[in-house]
Amino acid sequence: MTDIIQLLPDSVANQIAAGEVIQRPASVIKEMVENAVDADAKTIHVLVVDAGRTSIQVIDDGIGMSDTDARLSFERHATSKIRKADDLYALHTMGFRGEALASIAAVAQIELKTRRRNEDVGTHLTIAGSRFVSQEPCSCPEGSNFVVENLFFNVPARRKFLKSNATELNNILTAFERIALVYPEINFTLHSNGSEVFNLRSGSLRQRIVDIFGKRINQDLLQVDVETSICKISGFVGKPESAKKKGAHQYFFVNGRYMKHAYFHRAVVNAFERLVPAGEQVPYFIYFEVPAVDIDVNIHPAKTEIKFENEQAIWQILTAAVKEALGRFNDIPSIDFDTQGRPDIPVFNPDSYAPAPKIQYNPQYNPFKETTPKHQPAVPKNWEQLYEGLSTAQTDAVEGQERTIPDFFDPAGRQQHTQHEDVIAEKSPMHYQYKGMYIMTAVKSGLMMIDQHRAHIRILYEQYVEQLKHRKASSQKLLFPEMLQVPPASVGLMEKLLPQLTDMGFDLTDLGSGSYAVNGVPAGVEGLDYVQLVTDIIDDAREKVSGTIEEIHQSLALSLARNMAIPYGQVLSNEEMEHVVNSLFACSNVNYTPDGKTILGILKQQEIEQLLG
Repeated sequence: MTDIIQLLPDSVANQIAAGEVIQRPASVIKEMVENAVDADAKTIHVLVVDAGRTSIQVIDDGIGMSDTDARLSFERHATSKIRKADDLYALHTMGFRGEALASIAAVAQIELKTRRRNEDVGTHLTIAGSRFVSQEPCSCPEGSNFVVENLFFNVPARRKFLKSNATELNNILTAFERIALVYPEINFTLHSNGSEVFNLRSGSLRQRIVDIFGKRINQDLLQVDVETSICKISGFVGKPESAKKKGAHQYFFVNGRYMKHAYFHRAVVNAFERLVPAGEQVPYFIYFEVPAVDIDVNIHPAKTEIKFENEQAIWQILTAAVKEALGRFNDIPSIDFDTQGRPDIPVFNPDSYAPAPKIQYNPQYNPFKETTPKHQPAVPKNWEQLYEGLSTAQTDAVEGQERTIPDFFDPAGRQQHTQHEDVIAEKSPMHYQYKGMYIMTAVKSGLMMIDQHRAHIRILYEQYVEQLKHRKASSQKLLFPEMLQVPPASVGLMEKLLPQLTDMGFDLTDLGSGSYAVNGVPAGVEGLDYVQLVTDIIDDAREKVSGTIEEIHQSLALSLARNMAIPYGQVLSNEEMEHVVNSLFACSNVNYTPDGKTILGILKQQEIEQLLG
């Protein structure tokens, strides 16, 4: 019988490895920037074209490679990081497997120029699809210059399943930030299609966080610093007031390597228990220094999952460290009951001179001298004009009482007929609000319960989508414009969202360098934090938008509706609850919010009878 097992060619084996290591353009940047860091580079430049589809270039001023090393670096399992199996438990470099460059070369066209320090001539090497095309001496700066073009050119299925340029660029920014946050002493730049996205100068860790995520985060950072025999934990956590539902920047690093760790994340969450509302998250940037023999990084191709030998002990240390930071940097002023309300009495100084006070008076004043008072008529002339329009004002006041929340709902929409008109026709005119969260009303089939917050999200969402579709939103000018600082990673997205924000009613002026002046906001959003509102919209768009105008409109409408919706706990009158119910049943979908959460439920009459039977 013929043997059927045979060794795969190296080109096929490299493509299989590339499927695990190189998943998208961001994977290429991660691997090559990590190699530049391991090469002792002090400045690293990253340039991408079309979110990495067309070209990815990484330039560093590291130690460079000789002509032999340059050729050998593209072979599988060729590495300068380890020599024996025991080295896996004493890693001090980002890379160690020797698979990255071989995997990239298997699915792309690569051009490399490199020169070692203190050498006069460098090497120019070209490779495509694991095939060496040419290698020759060249003149180039010290370090390495990698150009990766036409990623997945020989794997059409992989290239077809890449996401939109906006999504892929977002993944590139995420991978870039994870490395830049670990090495604040290295200069980093990132350019996309010729435009500068990041220009990070070397400095402190705090400054690096501010440079990446904007100046606003600086006031929310509390320092964490604890050192034990098991590990050293340092970094920053956010203040409780910096918590938000989405877009919180949360990072764990161990020995200079980014990691995901749900168990340690829970430790941070526990430290903020009862300090932040349920469902909200605080930012944190926490760095662990653990002996290399106590961790295992070789359990996942992406190296983001790490096993710890003393996991439970580190969990307790982390919780205590975060709680200590919250207590030590507590900026709530203490009340001194002994001095509260006490007048500020100056201390007597016998050497100081205080002049005698002088009294000013009128020597001609005579209290017995009569003066003729100037009398004015009690009733002014043309008094009838004071009461003109009173009847109209009273009529408006009565109408205003009938619609207590005119800014929230569209009265015209209540006349629309829906598939639930039989339910709305049989509902009771009287409603009951349960715990400030649910509207309860009797219908023909039983007892209907409506989540007031989710119902209002659905109502506002459809209104905002319609406004964006027809560009009918009105804007309310601000008396004093407010300043909005957009992080560098979101500047490109902000430029894309600006026309849609304008259609929604925002009036924003680009001041350059990611700064915007908020001159006007949509009518009806008075009383909110306008800067935080726009920030939340950008965070939602960065997570969900894939590029189409329709998806951008839906994301903007949903984000604004969430911020504007009636909050839980707000007491509603019967008229207000009636408006909520009527407006909800005028919507296209009364059962679910735009993100799929249930809005209402009906406790059937039979169930009530069985419950009380």
